[in-house]
Amino acid sequence: MQIGIDRIHFATASQAFDLKDLAEARSVDPDKYTIGIGQDKMSMAGEDEDIVTLGANAALPIVEGHEGSIDALLFATESSVDQSKSAGVHVHELLGLNSRCRVVELKHACYSGTAALQMAVGMVARNPKQSVLVIASDIARYELESPGESTQGCGAVAMLVKANPSILAIEPDSGLHTQDVMDFWRPNYSDTAMVDGKYSAKVYLDSLKHAWLHFQEVSGMVISDIQHFCYHLPFTKMAEKAHARLLKVNKTDHPKIESLKATLQYNRIVGNSYTASLYIGFCSLLDNAKEDLANQRVGFFSYGSGCVAEFFSGLIQPGYKERLLTESHQNALSARRTIDYPEYLALYKTQHHSDGQDFESRPMTQGQFRFSGIKDHKRLYERNESSEG
Repeated sequence: MQIGIDRIHFATASQAFDLKDLAEARSVDPDKYTIGIGQDKMSMAGEDEDIVTLGANAALPIVEGHEGSIDALLFATESSVDQSKSAGVHVHELLGLNSRCRVVELKHACYSGTAALQMAVGMVARNPKQSVLVIASDIARYELESPGESTQGCGAVAMLVKANPSILAIEPDSGLHTQDVMDFWRPNYSDTAMVDGKYSAKVYLDSLKHAWLHFQEVSGMVISDIQHFCYHLPFTKMAEKAHARLLKVNKTDHPKIESLKATLQYNRIVGNSYTASLYIGFCSLLDNAKEDLANQRVGFFSYGSGCVAEFFSGLIQPGYKERLLTESHQNALSARRTIDYPEYLALYKTQHHSDGQDFESRPMTQGQFRFSGIKDHKRLYERNESSEG
């Protein structure tokens, strides 16, 4: 029995900030961003957008009409809105899912989206009648004028995991690597991450090597058995570095780095989305590959700072194109409103609410759901009436 991704859809914010404008504000050459890290734009969450609304917007097209058939919702994030309550419960309510549904939030930096996906596969293996909704949703946020500022972004991916999937059958073997390191972390008292960028890149590449070698050991595969590669994308240039390292480990130059191009197109204009970035890259491959991918194998490398890494694979299913939501993805990206530098600063300052004060958000999102504000320390969500019709 095959188990894997039956439907997949991603959502991002309704605003975009051009990194050329950031370069001008920071008095640096735009090539530092567009070439150096391979990023053109970052999605910027509006006052009424957060991980809950992004996640619900990502999931809506793949569960609408089937709300009663979802048996579990696994919500992966490192941008949690509450230390106790799962963000997934808010999404469960917004989507109108069946009350007989298991909901939990998972955390380990950028890796937890993969942890949720593999847990979902295990749940369906135990009971093939189940349908499990996996959501990975994050807002990447760094200090202003820090090295990480240009890698900010946000996005969410929703994946429906079922038996006999229509898009990707996930294969059973995984290569794993875990090591206690301090390359990226965010203490409870900070609303931005603390990062050792060069060290984090080194740990990422070392973890790729170890996870790949373990994957080879347990699966018996060689690199030529895999036609396409998707990597965790803190910025698109990192995927090129990762692929170069993997080719070096395998003492080969095939498949060439140019083969990654289709996986990078969306992330280049969305920015980092932490848990979602690997799977936005997969959406980009599905939507933008010029060839028919049916029956081809994709290798996935998931990395979460701190660190946990996994390399796994999946087979793209015949007829997958009929299940894609390419038009929705591309329409949402093209409909984003471009903001200027002053508005970027203003939105940055309203993204994190840690003072305990009541807050009412301005309508900004084009999505189906919005974060309307905070009242008596309770987060409030609603349907976005302006997006309907």
